[in-house]
Amino acid sequence: MPDRRSFLIHSALAGAGALAGGWAGALRAAAPPLRWAPYAEAMVVDACGFIGSDEAKPGDLLSPKLLAEARESGLRVLQTTVGPVAQYEGAFEATVRDIAAWENEIALHPDTFLAVRSGADLERARREKKLGVVYQFQDSAPIGEKLERIDDYHRLGLRTVQLTYNVRNLAGDGCLEPGDAGLSKFGHSLVERLNERRILVDLAHSGRRTALEAIAASKSPVLISHTGCAALVERPRNKTDAELRACAQRGGVVGIYLMPFLRESGQPGAADVIRHLEHALDVCGEDHVGIGTDNLVSAVALTESYKRDHAESIRERRKLGISAPGESETVYLYVEGLNAPRRFETLAALLSARGHSDARIGKILGGNFARVMNEVWG
Repeated sequence: MPDRRSFLIHSALAGAGALAGGWAGALRAAAPPLRWAPYAEAMVVDACGFIGSDEAKPGDLLSPKLLAEARESGLRVLQTTVGPVAQYEGAFEATVRDIAAWENEIALHPDTFLAVRSGADLERARREKKLGVVYQFQDSAPIGEKLERIDDYHRLGLRTVQLTYNVRNLAGDGCLEPGDAGLSKFGHSLVERLNERRILVDLAHSGRRTALEAIAASKSPVLISHTGCAALVERPRNKTDAELRACAQRGGVVGIYLMPFLRESGQPGAADVIRHLEHALDVCGEDHVGIGTDNLVSAVALTESYKRDHAESIRERRKLGISAPGESETVYLYVEGLNAPRRFETLAALLSARGHSDARIGKILGGNFARVMNEVWG
């Protein structure tokens, strides 16, 4: 598997495209950042994001710059990945190390971070203007065959589990499996145990049958923390209207990501993010749509070393069989118009300019995710 640095680089692949109308061109031409007046008090949730740098080495502490950008972002909750993906051997130990590293950062910077374990912690983070950190898995591999590990991870702070990454695992098929065999018998047991422990089930990266079967199996609302709309761009990582609708009908929330899969080709742009958000709103309703960037919080600097690392990471993922169609060595990990820590406020301003109400925008920025998190976690 790629090292943690490569995984973080890849997890921030951005999505883009172009919408008709003059507002997209105005965005590219605008010099000052766009503002949305209610942003300072909003519940802003990134359902899948990362704090780090492509220049960081394993074991490095977060730099003052990264900490400042985390505060500048205005995010109140960040679901961030702990543990490896598509890897069983050593996964438990790697996960414990990741959690320990984050616990250390939270202890070192109580003015910036707050560990989120319950719905009350979400509101505390918003009220105190801190960044609440939620631990999530992007693969159930760290659980292995031992369902009792879920209890251990819960005590360590885990609150969301994505059942599969791109490939098949013990729980079911990921989005790159051509057979799309769905949720396994073990996967049904896993969903049941997660429900019992009040841990959220996440269906990003899952195969389409896996997603529909897990939504039906779960007694609690589920998340699709980071995805796009297959009706707009047919890619394995994007969800069909049937999946989006099923998630919403059972009370869950769908997060639109900032990934290259939001357009057929080319460098991502903010207009495509809006286009997919608006399609998800049409399918799911305004109470069931949010944002899961799958990005680093910090802006990307397009240095030559960054470009080399990016291309190398893509090649390594292809070699390992976990690279999804649409990943490109020349599409970099940022979204035009949103390459800044405060990108959620820019998105809010763009949605406002499109005629969406402040109440609806507040739900999309994080109110919907916070509602479901509060319901499931208690």
